Amino acid sequence: MSSTSTDHMDAPSDGIMRAADGTPLKKSLARALRREKLRSFLLILPLLAFIILSFLMPIADMLFRSVENGIVKETIPQTVALLKTWDPTTGEAPGEEVFAAFHEDFVKAYKDKSHTRLGLRLNYDEPGMSGLFRKTGRKVAKMEPPYKDAFIKVDKDWGKVETWAVIKRASPVLTDGYFLSALDAKRTSNGIEMLPEKERIYLFLFKRTMILSIVITVSCLLLGYPIAYLLANLPLRTSNMLMILVLLPFWTSLLVRTSAWKVLLQQQGVINDFLVWIGVIDDANRLIMINNQTGTIIAMTHILLPFMILPLFSVMKTISPSYVRAAKSLGANDWTAFWRVYFPQSVPGIGAGAILVFILSIGYYITPELVGGTSGIFISNRIAYHISTSLNWGLAAALGTILLALVMLLFYVYDKIVGIDNVKLG
Repeated sequence: MSSTSTDHMDAPSDGIMRAADGTPLKKSLARALRREKLRSFLLILPLLAFIILSFLMPIADMLFRSVENGIVKETIPQTVALLKTWDPTTGEAPGEEVFAAFHEDFVKAYKDKSHTRLGLRLNYDEPGMSGLFRKTGRKVAKMEPPYKDAFIKVDKDWGKVETWAVIKRASPVLTDGYFLSALDAKRTSNGIEMLPEKERIYLFLFKRTMILSIVITVSCLLLGYPIAYLLANLPLRTSNMLMILVLLPFWTSLLVRTSAWKVLLQQQGVINDFLVWIGVIDDANRLIMINNQTGTIIAMTHILLPFMILPLFSVMKTISPSYVRAAKSLGANDWTAFWRVYFPQSVPGIGAGAILVFILSIGYYITPELVGGTSGIFISNRIAYHISTSLNWGLAAALGTILLALVMLLFYVYDKIVGIDNVKLG
């Protein structure tokens, strides 16, 4: 009787389980879970900040630069406003009102030295605009009304409809002009038109980049698979010693390795000299293996080969030899045991190595630049050119964005066919 009375007194009167401090147990557990999540978030916060600053923000900036076009409206705002009502299809240049506003804007831009930047931007759409703005800038301060005649006197191009049509088309703050240029097209008074066949270079470079990257990936797979298989099945001591040879290229500068291939592959290089010496070719017919696609494939296969071997090796080390022995004990020959039992288990390593090599190869530009010549360069070389030489960052950003979109598309296709979950690094 006494025990029953005590149990009744210890039970919560409202039927809610409580913690030691009297807080409802459910609320106390939720609070503890929130504290745990907060601690976990604070631990990963430095890494998250690093990813945002070094990866996400540059990509966002690239995406913005590929469509940003505020320089025209900022430099000649009054002209842009008046050009909205001007129709290029009339076949006549704008009237005096537009030229007067343009003169006022141009004088301010000349004082700020921003007219050259505007001319450079418009030159991306129409060659010759940069020189036109520079030439006009030296005489704009001395112009007197009527300004239309004054501008045409400086250069007859100011009286052409196409000159002002280019300015009007480039007036919006956001533009698709960089993406059109990246796809070998341009916007004209008649709409979007493809460039002449001889001037289309970017679509050709995208195609070449994809094809050569696939060839390099397949070459690395054909060379790397037997090496990884050998390393995975040798005794540990021997395997570790040979692995040093695989990792040895990482201890040498990329520039040094690429330069070494220039020495090896040139017509008077080591490889040609050896082939002549053993009689495979004669001295008059030395092989041309440099400054072309052959040089790019050979050099990049050598450089990227470890990125194929390491994932394959790590996966193959997890494959138990007992599976192959069991297949042989059931009557399978060596080839059948390998192809039906061993190879399917190594497919995740093939997927990981192929993705690594392919992604790295499409972004390489140093090696193709040094050994590829004109027929072996990638789209990345053109992106680097626009960033460092032509300073057309908008076009470079558009090319980079398209390349990123192609990679994401290939990832999607790969996921649908193979499954990204099947990719393993060991």
